[in-house]
Amino acid sequence: MPTDTTEKGLETLIVEAMAGKPATSQAQTDIGREPCALYGGTGWILGRWQDYNREYSVDLVQLTAFLKSTQPELAESLDLGNSSPTRQKFLFRLQGEITKRGVIDVLRKGIKHGPHNIDLFYGTPTPGNTKAEVNNALNRFSVTRQLRYSRDETKLALDLALFINGLPIATFELKNSLTKQTVEDAVEQYKRDRDAKELIFQFGRCMVHFAVDDQEVKFCTQLSGKSSWFLPFNQGYNDGAGNPPNPNGIKTDYLWKRILTPKSLTNILENYAQVVEYKNAKTKKIEKVVQIFPRYHQLDVVRKLLAHAGQHGAGNRYLIQHSAGSGKSNSIAWLAHQLIGLKKDDKEIFDSIIVITDRRVLDKQIRDTIRQFAQVSSTVGHADHSGDLRKFIEGGKKIIISTVQKFPFILDEIGTDHRGRKFAIIIDEAHSSQGGRTSAAMNEALFDPEDTINDALEKRMEARKMLPNASYFAFTATPKNKTLELFGEPYQEDEQVKHRPFHTYSMKQAIQEEFILDVLSYYTPVNSYYKLIKTVENDPEFDTKQAKKKLRKYVEGHNYAIQLKAEIMVDHFQEQVIALKKIGGQARAMVVTDGVERAIQYYYAIHDYLIERKSQYQAIVAFSGERKYGGVKVTEALINDFPSNKIEEKIKEDPYRFLICADKFQTGYDEPLLHTMYVDKVLSDIKAVQTLSRLNRAHPQKHDVFVLDFMNTTDTIQAAFSNYYRTTILSDETDPNKLHDLKADLDNYQVYAPKDIEQLVELYLNGSDRDKLDPILDVCVAVYKEQLDEDGQVDFKGKAKAFNRTYGFLASILPYTDAEWEKLSIFLNFLVPKLPAPIEEDLSKGILEAIDMDSYRVEKQAVVKIQLPDSDAEIEPVPASSGGFKSEPELDRLSNIIKSFNDQFGGIHWTDSDRIIHLITEELPAAVLADTAYQNARKNSDKQNARIELDKAAQRAAIARMSIETEFFKQFSDNESFRRAVLDTLFSLTWDDSKKE
Repeated sequence: MPTDTTEKGLETLIVEAMAGKPATSQAQTDIGREPCALYGGTGWILGRWQDYNREYSVDLVQLTAFLKSTQPELAESLDLGNSSPTRQKFLFRLQGEITKRGVIDVLRKGIKHGPHNIDLFYGTPTPGNTKAEVNNALNRFSVTRQLRYSRDETKLALDLALFINGLPIATFELKNSLTKQTVEDAVEQYKRDRDAKELIFQFGRCMVHFAVDDQEVKFCTQLSGKSSWFLPFNQGYNDGAGNPPNPNGIKTDYLWKRILTPKSLTNILENYAQVVEYKNAKTKKIEKVVQIFPRYHQLDVVRKLLAHAGQHGAGNRYLIQHSAGSGKSNSIAWLAHQLIGLKKDDKEIFDSIIVITDRRVLDKQIRDTIRQFAQVSSTVGHADHSGDLRKFIEGGKKIIISTVQKFPFILDEIGTDHRGRKFAIIIDEAHSSQGGRTSAAMNEALFDPEDTINDALEKRMEARKMLPNASYFAFTATPKNKTLELFGEPYQEDEQVKHRPFHTYSMKQAIQEEFILDVLSYYTPVNSYYKLIKTVENDPEFDTKQAKKKLRKYVEGHNYAIQLKAEIMVDHFQEQVIALKKIGGQARAMVVTDGVERAIQYYYAIHDYLIERKSQYQAIVAFSGERKYGGVKVTEALINDFPSNKIEEKIKEDPYRFLICADKFQTGYDEPLLHTMYVDKVLSDIKAVQTLSRLNRAHPQKHDVFVLDFMNTTDTIQAAFSNYYRTTILSDETDPNKLHDLKADLDNYQVYAPKDIEQLVELYLNGSDRDKLDPILDVCVAVYKEQLDEDGQVDFKGKAKAFNRTYGFLASILPYTDAEWEKLSIFLNFLVPKLPAPIEEDLSKGILEAIDMDSYRVEKQAVVKIQLPDSDAEIEPVPASSGGFKSEPELDRLSNIIKSFNDQFGGIHWTDSDRIIHLITEELPAAVLADTAYQNARKNSDKQNARIELDKAAQRAAIARMSIETEFFKQFSDNESFRRAVLDTLFSLTWDDSKKE
């Protein structure tokens, strides 16, 4: 008989894998009556559509069989074998409870009916509990083909439905790509043909609805016609969407072979699936109720973390690189909850789970998750104040939530009262927060001193190390080199020890699966052009570099420039966002500025222009603290006319549509209604990724996003995102020998003597008063000022900072300790703040009073989709170089500076001079900075060798643009003086930044 390649064939394949093939014709008769152990399969019973009661949405045969086998007296009193009023009352009560509470809660907690407490499901038994094991084995998991769910006989049947003890928990629509139908056709069938008013499709009746073909899986937890929101439930392939080839079957069989086994489904029901209520902050009334089913990567990472921790116990480190918008909050909440009872050799592995986060939403999600399984008040504590952590641990709180800022101070209070305890430390958005002082304070508080040490110096060194009695679970979308080296998995490759994440859900996969939107799809750079004029008769000299920086800041912050850019923003938003009803007419915009004064300028410019346009919308400004503006002290609350803690709520409400930010809300802010971002701030690396990623949160009506950037180039943004598009890997470990080299260089300056270090460290560790330490330090400061020239001072201070930075990191991960390093670190921590910076005269002072802006214009460039490299990114380890140097001033006449500035930004005679200026000052610097060879030279070589690599990198960048920048490339190739001028400019623009501390 030929292979059945139809949709029905796929249905048969799934059912036989789950419930097995009937062995005899008698077995066919008995299908649905006995557990499928008789037939093979994975623990499912094959149900019959004839047994489904459409009025109450239950499989009466399976429900009756379950109650008779587990609660026989109850089953008899309910008269389940007959169509009697008693049975009808029970079914009516059951239906009402599911309608009110949802099937998840009803299965977990059962129902009360008259004098009866009715159990409808028996969860995972604890080891050794024989009765619980017996009851759990009596649960009936059934799969029914072609379920005729509607009382309207003309309705099409569902391909498959899954039941637990007769209650429906999942439905399936199946398609087969071999018949030219895909998972998208299944999704459309749910949206078009499955009436959400039908009982089985009503909210809370089922945990999940699956659209499945032989390539992909999608799911939805709430059917609502055309607005039903289906999300992928795929394993991912090549760091992207989809599923890998399956050598043992079809690509999607993991769904029924691994995810939907009785054991796995029980685990999901008990620990993941939940209904969450969202309340109005003002009225406290429930605004929205959402049912949550875990996404594949969430289920996968939590299960893998629990399995590894369960096998290996405490003392391990895990880095989880999950893209922004991928549901990290739920993943963390589910992990924290399940770590509570995790056991090894019948003993709990962790005494307490500590979650470090700055997000209020995560605190709420953890509480909402725990609320469904235990008493929140007895389980979760938020350590806000000194002494909270000790109180919570002593009071038996299992999950303790704190912030990165407060955590070190809270832990200082613990002392040594909890030695011998084991901790799971979950870090939300881990970057380098666990290095240095935070790590040392945490470890010193939780460390067991009886294990190793009595000496104070040794205790400090041990406290810097990662705790042997704690496991770290670090979640981030953008791991830095420190984060990878601290928490990543080490592995050997090409004689180098690299580090990679324990689990990855990449930005690439999240975008392809539409969990998040691609913020680089509609990126539009804006070029600025301006002309300055001299307003004084004489022609004074100024330092060229300092002057040009001031001039750029002056023109970009000029009221006219701000007004012009604000008008562009408002016009664009009104005409391209509001008029086109983006996000169903609910779209919001964020304006990213480079400081508080600029944010306030923009607020008033946008506010006034909205009034001028007679727009119904308003803006909100966000910044921290109190600032003086226009001679008056202002705060965001005074300007906005509502409290600061209301900003997140207000921006969701009309008339507010613009959120103007100075640093605030540029990281960790998740608002799906953000559609457009206007950037007037230089961004690079992680800051660029974090800032632009505020737009990527998905919404059922959100189909695109838009970035209008006044300050950055496509090359800069591309370079920033490339490191985090796929898995991020640390290319090599930090070399501890660099500390030996730095210490030797510092010692050679003879600013301090060995006895100075020994004396100060001894006084400090013995708790001496400040007046005993300062005389030692002041003598060293005097030597620094009197005996070192300016270059020596810069070099010494730079190397001292580099030593402390590198040692603070390496001390936490090196397997050995070095008392000399620790002593020098203590000493330098006191000395460096006392060392004066070299007096650097402002040789550009007064230039702004001598010029005026004659003209200013901006020009939008073409909208581009920035393409990212489809390969894992390797980042360099923590740099241990000092980079201290003082550049010589380059004095020039004001007229020459203005001419050069205007030539750069508006006066060169080319066919398209503005384009050439932008190329030389923005695109080419970004390109050479992204060049790996030049990056290495900037970090590790001297100025001469770095210049050689710069010239090579510039040549490569110019050749890469040869086909589109023909006029520039001809001059660059043929005109030696022009090429040299360009290379000099590129070096001055890129070398200085790399050498600043």
